[in-house]
Amino acid sequence: MRSDLAQSYGQDRLPRYTSYPTAPHFSPAIGEDVYRRWLKSVPTRQPASLYLHVPFCRSMCWYCGCHTSVTKRDDPIAIYASGLRTEALLVAEAIGQRLPLSHIHFGGGTPTIMSPETFADLVGALRYSFFVLPDAEIAVEIDPRTLTEPMTEALGYCGVNRASLGVQSFDPAVQRAINRRQSFEQTATSVERLRRAGVSKLNFDLLYGLPLQTADSCLDTVARCVELRPDRFSVFGYAHVPSFKKHQRKIAEESLPDSVERHVQSETIAQALLDAGYVRIGLDHFALPDDNLAVARREGRLRRNFQGYTDDSADTLIGLGASAIGRMPQGFVQNAVPTRDYLARIVEDRLATVKGYAFTEEDRFRADIIERIMCDLAVDLPKISKLHGRDPESAIVDRSRIESLIADGAVTMFDDRLSVNDGAEFLARSVASAFDAHLPRSAATHSRAV
Repeated sequence: MRSDLAQSYGQDRLPRYTSYPTAPHFSPAIGEDVYRRWLKSVPTRQPASLYLHVPFCRSMCWYCGCHTSVTKRDDPIAIYASGLRTEALLVAEAIGQRLPLSHIHFGGGTPTIMSPETFADLVGALRYSFFVLPDAEIAVEIDPRTLTEPMTEALGYCGVNRASLGVQSFDPAVQRAINRRQSFEQTATSVERLRRAGVSKLNFDLLYGLPLQTADSCLDTVARCVELRPDRFSVFGYAHVPSFKKHQRKIAEESLPDSVERHVQSETIAQALLDAGYVRIGLDHFALPDDNLAVARREGRLRRNFQGYTDDSADTLIGLGASAIGRMPQGFVQNAVPTRDYLARIVEDRLATVKGYAFTEEDRFRADIIERIMCDLAVDLPKISKLHGRDPESAIVDRSRIESLIADGAVTMFDDRLSVNDGAEFLARSVASAFDAHLPRSAATHSRAV
């Protein structure tokens, strides 16, 4: 483990680079009218992807950084689902044709907080508004604590074939500190039900850097998870930003590990998953060798979007729901964040887009570089520069950072071909940031690099 590198670079506040430019650079200059123009020009013979955001949970996990709220009643959820159905129709009408979909992802919040009937109605509306390809991946994020058998059956009935289960940690002390009590038995029951319903592709989400968490408790959590043999793991570092997410103030800062301990936890999880037969995917994902993600990595087709690493090659991502972000060939768009504001626009038969970003040629150039660093942990600057008609010498924004990373043994660079060295994979964001032309001017608060 390179604890020296974690000590040197771990305190830096950097984007996760699930997009470039990142969301803090979105502007109200890109609104509904621009989005309508972009939708009219969507290439309808090419498959697109769809993301739906469901911003409701039954209880608040104190570590959460998502746009979500707590509700004990079903009425607000049903009303919101009606809004999603209407928005899907409005988007389809703006496009003018039934856009083919290769990927659908339900995120949140807790998408499975919907009743089985409401979920089935929503999926039916999506199939009416769009053409869902027969081999489309339909994925949903799940809280095992609230997943019921009827809902599991509805997922199978609706064609869901991938599920991401939030686990985070099985350590009881950590669970109490983050307000998320979830037993191994609850998780195992959900896995059994999902597989029985035909939802056979499973992802587990783990967190490190949580309050009271230790490397030993991380190791114990991984050991329990591996018993259930999910296809993929996402392993994220907890981002403590209480100024942005006020419920995080319930977490005592003195209970949080420092950058070196966070690095130890991260690498402990990584090594345990490698020992269990999983393949490392980029910065923070792991997959079984025959999983689509591992195959895409081997073939150089790995991509990165708002859901993390993916084999989805679509250039168009339609975002539905409050706060949802979409990616068009021309740029990013984002819906109104407050649920009330989102629904108010949908009720008026308006698209909910309130801000976005139009790509420049410079952005496209840098986005390609950053995506390859994040996905391949390497980048061929002459190759990408040639594709964009640029000089490789102009690619690096923060040359002192690259020189420092090279001097510290984290990065190797030869003939403008850069690679992250073994043992320094956790610094991918630090490497990528040296090519980010927006970062020096950004006042946004990001998570720690390690």
